[in-house]
Formats: sequence, structure tokens, C-alpha cells
Amino acid sequence: MALTIEWRNRVDQWRRVLGDLLYRPLGDVPMEGFVTTAQLTAGQAAGGPFQAMPPGTPWGAKWEYGWFRGTVTLPEQARGERVALRLDLGGDAAVYVDGRHAGAQDGQHREVTLTGDGVPGQSYQVLAEAYAGHGTITCGGGPVPYGVETVPEAPPTQRRVGTTTFGIWDEEAYQLWMDVETLVALRDSLDPDSLRVAEIDAALRDFTVVVDLELPRQEMLLTVRAARDRLRPLLQCVNGTTTPLMFCFGHAHLDVAWLWPLAETERKAVRTLSTVLALADEYPEYRYLQSQPELFRMVREHYPELYGRVKQAVESGTIIAEGATWVQMDTNVAGGEALIRQFLHGKRFYRDEFGVECELLWLPDVFGYSGALPQIMRGCGVKYFSTAKIFWNYNGGDPFPHNTFTWEGIDGSRVLVHLCNDYNSQTSPRAVIGRWRERVQKDGISTRLMPFGWGDGGGGPTRDHLEFLRRDRDLEGVPKTRMASPVDYFKDLEKRGVPDVNYVGELYYQCHRGTYTSQARTKRGNRRSEFALREAETWGAVASALRGFTFPAAELEAAWKKVLVNQFHDVLPGSSIERVYEEAEAAFASAIETARQAAASAAGALCEDDARAVTAFNSLSWDRTALFPLPEGFEGAATAEGDALPVQEVEGRVHAEVSVPSCGWTTLHAAEKAEAPNALTATESLLGNDLLRVELNERGEITSILDKETGRELAAGTCNCLRMYKDVPTAFDAWDIDSMYPLTPVPLPEEAEVEVVAAGPLVAALRVRRRLHASQMVQRIVLRRGSRRVDFETTVDWQESHKLLKVNFPVAVHASEGIQEIQFGHIRRPNHKSRLFDADRFEVCNHKWAALAEEGRGFAVLNDCKYGVNVEGNSINLTLLKSATAPDMNADTGEQRFTYAFYAWRGSLAESGLVREGYELNVPVMTGPGAAGRASLFRVDAPNVVIETVKPAEDGSSDVMVRLYEAGRTASHCTLQTSLPVRAAELTDMLEGNGRALEVADGARMALEFRPFEIKTVRLKL
Repeated sequence: MALTIEWRNRVDQWRRVLGDLLYRPLGDVPMEGFVTTAQLTAGQAAGGPFQAMPPGTPWGAKWEYGWFRGTVTLPEQARGERVALRLDLGGDAAVYVDGRHAGAQDGQHREVTLTGDGVPGQSYQVLAEAYAGHGTITCGGGPVPYGVETVPEAPPTQRRVGTTTFGIWDEEAYQLWMDVETLVALRDSLDPDSLRVAEIDAALRDFTVVVDLELPRQEMLLTVRAARDRLRPLLQCVNGTTTPLMFCFGHAHLDVAWLWPLAETERKAVRTLSTVLALADEYPEYRYLQSQPELFRMVREHYPELYGRVKQAVESGTIIAEGATWVQMDTNVAGGEALIRQFLHGKRFYRDEFGVECELLWLPDVFGYSGALPQIMRGCGVKYFSTAKIFWNYNGGDPFPHNTFTWEGIDGSRVLVHLCNDYNSQTSPRAVIGRWRERVQKDGISTRLMPFGWGDGGGGPTRDHLEFLRRDRDLEGVPKTRMASPVDYFKDLEKRGVPDVNYVGELYYQCHRGTYTSQARTKRGNRRSEFALREAETWGAVASALRGFTFPAAELEAAWKKVLVNQFHDVLPGSSIERVYEEAEAAFASAIETARQAAASAAGALCEDDARAVTAFNSLSWDRTALFPLPEGFEGAATAEGDALPVQEVEGRVHAEVSVPSCGWTTLHAAEKAEAPNALTATESLLGNDLLRVELNERGEITSILDKETGRELAAGTCNCLRMYKDVPTAFDAWDIDSMYPLTPVPLPEEAEVEVVAAGPLVAALRVRRRLHASQMVQRIVLRRGSRRVDFETTVDWQESHKLLKVNFPVAVHASEGIQEIQFGHIRRPNHKSRLFDADRFEVCNHKWAALAEEGRGFAVLNDCKYGVNVEGNSINLTLLKSATAPDMNADTGEQRFTYAFYAWRGSLAESGLVREGYELNVPVMTGPGAAGRASLFRVDAPNVVIETVKPAEDGSSDVMVRLYEAGRTASHCTLQTSLPVRAAELTDMLEGNGRALEVADGARMALEFRPFEIKTVRLKL
């Protein structure tokens, strides 16, 4: 007889009552406490000032922490018993017992064990740090009624002290409860007509008859033992030979910042790791994955005693230190060199602190994965990758077809991938069976990865997770489970045989498209920081090699780590609370200033004092013609050879145009103003040079772009057309842009005020002032002589809510795909909706440009800090601003600065110069006082090869590292030439190791062969 409704109700009622009997309070624990915003150690907090805080006491303003203490003295009833503490302080708390980290209390971890064998009269000193919070936490979604604040200010007190107790934890009853929960979850997941279910049902019926929960405790425990004896044979049944295997490991997925600031993350790390260590004492088989060295660093810096125990747990294998990168970074927006630095600093930390050589990139919750990642992983010695995010398509879309496959990046590099379905699974038989059944790849795999625990805000597994796994290990009807590292899974997979499945290109995530745009100031800070550090390293390395300059390695490493931390996948994408962005913007500003000072000091070391000279530095690997302001007092300028340079006064500053050599500099000297012929035209409705004629309407939009060389009209509609839309995502306000946003346009009918601010001979410029709904925009439209690029230098006072701002460029170019730059290359994506996956990519990520190209011409939109774009038919539409109302109610409000541009070319994409134009928009020449003559340090003779990075070697030697990549998607030969005194060279991996000798001809030239989009790293030994 199966479980009838009556029997099932009976079983469920007995389960409920049994669960209520697991903890039996013995007494209350009076608590004293105080509140503070300071980050204190337990030793510092022990000094108070404490005062009585009985149950009902309100406490905790925004961002405050409460420190509480109490004493537990065991009574006679506790003799020989397992005794637990149940704190109720109103907020998540780290718990210290007798001065030692003992665990944590949160929504899933309710008890902290004081002893497994109580001794009457034994006393325990309890100290706890609890977080009060910071008001309403919301991810938003849907309309916000008029006048409603999504994130109202927190009240003066947010928490209330509850009743803290200590009591007996009835271990035998708990073990019976776990037996019953296991069997119920198992039978609910199997064929109801199977013999296995029939036998389980019989045992469950008997359980309710055998156990008597109404007896006094000692008598009741006799029936508990009898009930366990009745259930034991059902739990001892094992699987046959054809059974899948789940590789399981504990996990917490602790976001470095998200709905809480970095300061709370440090406490979350402490609470999580304290719980892990407490569980490991009781479950020696427990294995827990902890990634992100930034979290380890936090604990090491502020909690050295706990960190020492963590290191011991890593050494013993309990804690699996793995994951490769400094944080679980965003891979869409972060720059290519920054991605390499994530691996460089991350792998170094794991190696130096734990002796671990990471093999796995673990990014469980990142919002899509760049097609450049496989090559970067391989170059950094990482061959395995795992995530869970790809399957979280809550808005539908084209289902991803694989779980286990080989992923091929844009250059052909390959890594082995397994996609989990969740990074915080439960471990009941129902959950384990579900994880196996929900695989999308039915053939060719017999194993899966299964991270388990509670997460997003840390916490990790509970005893229940581990007890279930003890029962699940080889339980008939459940996939076998093995506690192991995820790397063990991949090595086992390689032995079994990797499925013959190859996936090519990016792993595009079909949600969270708004993260390419949200929190624009942070994204601008990120782009500027990446390039500022590039400048500092380039000139610092050169000045060290040529002038003995002391490179500020420690300062720049600290600056890099600020950037890396804020590239975490909930910070840089724009999906965190307001305080996170206040701190992120400050961190980026600090990194930029550190880099600026380092670059200026290096430039100063390269220059001789000369009050009448200025030197322009070009870190790009080609000669460029630059326009820049001269120092105050200069009327004109001349080269060191005495050649007068053309100059122009633009809005009160004299600007000069000069050719600056590749990876080098040129010095200008004050001179008389030189006249230059003027081929530029500027009126309120027209900008023109010898190549382009651009006409504007009354809103400052472009109605015509005439290519003077061909006579062709390039505009197929109104260009520089600002379009605003209502942007009310159904869910996840800051994360998402929903596909129906074009159905809710916001009219922008106001005419603009246009004035001419420069009319040649070097540059023509218009200033456009225009109202955009509730916001104000000021834009300088700039065209230089001899240029096919028009810049739009834009400032917006953004005062919108739930709005999206795009700028559209419909052009007369026919193509079936858009081309977007990503890290170390570009990718082609559909500009149509022919298939579901085509339509799903209605918003994508670009770096410095997005383009449409025919075989012999093309058009691109460039940017200096914008990442979201869609190419629809013949229109390139760059996303400029988004105004989410949650988690940050004030997201992007206020001044926004950015520059975008269009660039039109003739010829093929490979010959277009587009990549160089993108760099030049983002990397202005750097100027410094003094004279240094003219020099070029590095040069490559292939226009499609870019020197991305010049830096000192990480090993502290005098070696200089040069990183190059092929940017045109074509195999190429090139020669790297340098004027540095090179005695030898090596090709290395991206971590600057595994060097292979590279021939140096005449002490200056190195021949290099590139496959399409290949990255190469060269060590120059000076």
C-alpha cells in the first residue's frame, strides 16, 4: 500500500513535530552590547562600552554594527549533551566563543555548537558582531508608482534584540529527521509505481507508528532509535553499475560587493569561513571551494587568527583554493589587459599563499563570457572553465544546447567547459536527482559538477547539506555523489573521454543586457583607469630602461588592484547599491591619479628642463598626427629642427598639430605663430573638410554625410539622432533592457542652440545645447582637417528615471552582420532577427567601436566609455545612458561626460584604420614640460598588429615586457623593432613565464608570426 493522502498527511505531521523537537532550550542568555560604524577586532570590541540590551531593545542605524556579549553556564541538564547557542540579535552575526571564531548566525545557520559533551558548571563567553543593515534592499522590476521611492532612507534603528538562548541539540532526533527527510525526498522523485517507492512508503508508515513523540525525552529517544533501525535498510540500498556521478563541493558565492558595500563583504567572508571551519571539524569529508583572492586578502588583513586556520584548511584539502582570478570579474566590459591582470594577480596569490597552481576559471554568476577568454585562459595556464549563469534565461530565449563541451575562442584557442545549473544547489535526493535530470546534453556525459550551499551573500552549506550527502553517497535511485574539487571533475572527465562537442565564439548571456550601460560614471572610470595605467607602465618602463627611473611598482600594483576589485561582476556592470558606486568612483579616481603621477614622473625623467619646450608622448604603436593644447604663454610651436607647426586658437587655448612617432615622443619649442591654409568649413548647419561634408538640422542632428572623394551620401536617415525610450524592465532594473523598449519612445522635440566655436585651419567645431526631456545636453561636434572622423564631445545633466538614451546612425552600408570590437579582436553578430538567437542579441557589448562594412567601404561608431550597442539593419545605435531605480535609486543622476564619434572609410575593413582610430579616440597624447628631442622606442611594420602593453617585468628584473596582438583577423608576419638596448628576447606566456628564445637581429628587430587575433608576449632582456 502506497502513501495514501491520509498516510502522507500523517508522515508530514510527524516530520514537522520531530523537526520542532531538535532544539530544546535550557535558558536565556542576557546580552549586553554597543553599536559602532568602526571595524573592530574581537579584542578591541571586548573593551566595550557595553550596556544591557534586553529583548526588545532597538538598535542599529544605517551601516552600523552591533557588538554583543553574554555568558552561558551549563546546568545539570546539559551533562553529556550536545549544547547549542541560538542567537537572536536582529541581524547576521559572526560568533566568537571564548575568543575564538566559532561560526555564524544568519537565515540558514541558526545554531552554533558550544560543546558535544556538556559539563555542568562549564561557562562560555560569547561575543558576536551583528550587522544592522542599510535600509531597503531591492533589485527592482516593473513600474514604480509616482512619488514612490524604491530605496527609502533607513529609519534611525533597523533591528531589535530578540531572545538568545542555549539548549540541548537532540542529535539522535536530528539523525532520524535527516533519515526521514532523505527518504521522503527520494520517494517523491522516483516512479510512484516502482518497488523502491513501495518499500520506502512502507517504512515511512512504520516510522509514524514506531516513534512516539509524546513520551518524555528519554523514553521518546528509545522509539527514535527503533525508528532509525526500521529505516536503515532503505538507506543502505545501493545503485547498480549504470549510475551517473555528481562531483560535489561546498560553495557560498560571496559577491565582493552587490546589495552591500565592501566593508560588509569583509564581515560576510568572516562569517562564511568561520562556518566552514566549524563544519569541517565535524565532517572530515567536507570540501569547500573558496575563490577570489580579494576575499582571502580581506580576512588576512583584518582577521589573522581566522586566516591562519583557513590556510591550514587549504593545506589539508578541506578548503579548495581555486578559481584563478583576483575576483569573479565581468568579462564583457573589462579590458583585455585587465583580464590578464586578473589572472596574473589571482594566480600569484594562490601560488604564494597556498602553493596552489590554479587550473580552473570559476565564474559562476558572470553575465556572459567574452570570446577572447579562451586565449587569455590558455595564455595564463588555465584550461578548465565553469559557470552556471548561461542557463538562467528567465525571459526565455534560445536554449543553450550543451553542458560539457570544448569552447573555442575568436583566435582558435580551446578550453574545456562544464556548465552547472546552479552555483548553490541543495543536496536532498530530490535536488541531486533534479540536477542530473535538468542537463540539456543527454548523450556523452555521465558526470556533472554540483556546487552546494547557500550563497550570493555568502553563508555556505549547513549541516543538512552534509548529512544529506552522507546518505546520498550511493543511495539507490539517486546519482552517486563524491565530495571533490571541481578540478578533480575535469581530470576525471578527461580520463573518461571529453564529448565531441565544440562551441565557437562568445558565450552570450540572453539577459542582463542593461549591464553594458548602467552606472556610466563607473564605466568611464574603468576605461580611463585602464588606459591611465597603460600610460604609466609604458613610460615608467621606458624611463627605467633609459634613465634609471625608479618604477613605482607597489603603488601601481595597488592601483591595478583597485581596478580589478571594481571589475567584479556586480560592480562594473552597474548592478549594486549606491554606496558601492560612491566607493568605486573614488577608487577609479584614485587609480587614475596614481597612474597620472607615475606617468608624469616618468616623462619628467625623460626630459631635460626647458621652460620654452613641451614634449608630446605617444604610447600607441604607430605614428600619429595629434592636436593638443600648448602650454600657457605659447603663441606657436616649432619642432627641434626649427620647422614651424600649424596652430589654432580654440576657445582661448592655442592648439598645435604635430606628428608624434610610434611609442615615442617629440619635443616642441615655443615659436611664433605659423599660418596654415584653411580647408575647413563651419557654420551653424555645416561642418566640412577636404574629405567630408556634414550637414545638421535644427536639433543638431546630422541630415547628410557626403564623402567628397566618392560623391556618395553616407547617411541613410538622420544621424547623431538621439532617441529616448521608457525603460521599465519586468525584473532586475539595473541589469536588464527588455526587448519591447522600442515600443515606448519618449519624444525629444526641442530645437537646439548651435554656435560655431572653431572654424579652422586645424579643427572646426560646433557647440550644441539641447534639452532632452528633463535633462540638458551640451555637445561639441568636432571635425579635424584631413580626417574622416567626427567627434561628439558630450556632457549631459541626466535627470531621468526609467529612461534609456541611444544615439542612432543609419547609414548607406549594406551588410548582414554588425562588427563589434571586443578584447584583443572583434566579433561579428547579426543585425537581423532571422532566428531566435539572432533576435535575442538585440543589445550587445562593444569596446571602442561598432561597425557596418561592405567589402570596399564601411562606417563605424566609436566611443570612449560606452559599451552597449545594437546594430539593426543599417543603423548603428550606441546606448548612452540608462536610469535604473534599483538597487541604486539615484543611478546615473547628474553630470555625465562621454565622447562618441563616427568614422567612415574606403577600402576593406583590414585596410580601414578603424582599430587605430578607436585607440586614438581613447588615448590622447600625453604632454610634459621640458625637452627630450624625438625618439621612437617600439614599432611594428604590420598595420594590423597592435602593441597593447609595455611594462616592467613582474619579477623585478630590468626586463621589459611587450604584449602585442593581431587586430584584423588575418594571419600576419611582422617585425617588432625597438631602440632599447636589448641583449636577448623571449616569447613568454601571459604570466611572463615559460620563456622561449626569440632571435634578435642587429640588437633591435624580432620577427613574429601571428594567427588571427593572436596575443603574443615578448620579454626584452636589457
